[in-house]
Amino acid sequence: MSLLLFDSGIGGLTVLREARVLMPSHRFVYVADDAAFPFGEWPQKELRSHILELFAGLLENHRPDIAIIACNTASTLVMDDLRKAFPDTPFVGTVPAIKPAAERTRSGLVSVLATPGTVKREYTKELIRSFASQCHVRLVGSRELARLAEEHIRGGIVADEDVLAEIAPCFVEEGGRRTDIVVLACTHYPFLANVFRRLAPWPVDWLDPAEAIARRALSLLANMPARPGGGDIEEGEDLAIFTSGNPDFAVQRLMNGFGLKIA
Repeated sequence: MSLLLFDSGIGGLTVLREARVLMPSHRFVYVADDAAFPFGEWPQKELRSHILELFAGLLENHRPDIAIIACNTASTLVMDDLRKAFPDTPFVGTVPAIKPAAERTRSGLVSVLATPGTVKREYTKELIRSFASQCHVRLVGSRELARLAEEHIRGGIVADEDVLAEIAPCFVEEGGRRTDIVVLACTHYPFLANVFRRLAPWPVDWLDPAEAIARRALSLLANMPARPGGGDIEEGEDLAIFTSGNPDFAVQRLMNGFGLKIA
């Protein structure tokens, strides 16, 4: 069976890493829409049309058994549209882990660290109303953190002060209580988790949804028959596709490290 993982850049590799642990015998096609990176500042209408048009070709060419949208910004915007447009393909989305955060918090102070696009989505606010109404949830929209995470995973130097400026608003002290959970609502952010822990003014639980996403995909695949065909992918070969067609050398090396052949 094959899975297609889609993200605006290389952040979805955090989900791929977990998916491979649970599904080591499956084939993966990783799609980075780097030509459109970052998604967070796109107008909603244009981004929705762009992703739908892109998926029409991806699904036709690669015929995955399941597609994972490893991007909070895209998932909160276009998931319903994808399911309606391509009803024969099961989709797994990535949405802010607000429900588990509300269940785990002891202080009642939770922060959601996300892109500006995810923060402003009505979908995100509805998750808070539905699952975290008893908590104080702070939405923190970062314009720079996805870019910083990409630079970090490429092996570049990221200044501590730049990262701290992005995460500092997540930390709230109120009535003797402190934020105890920060939801990482962008798949890029877990690449900086160790930096976050080092710079945080006090310890918190940095909630990464990657494993939950992979488990959801596994549950959908459990009783699903394999589809015939599979595009032009050789059996067992994992691919990385970049919409720019021109990933830099550092990214090529990263893909090779993940066992992905650049198409």
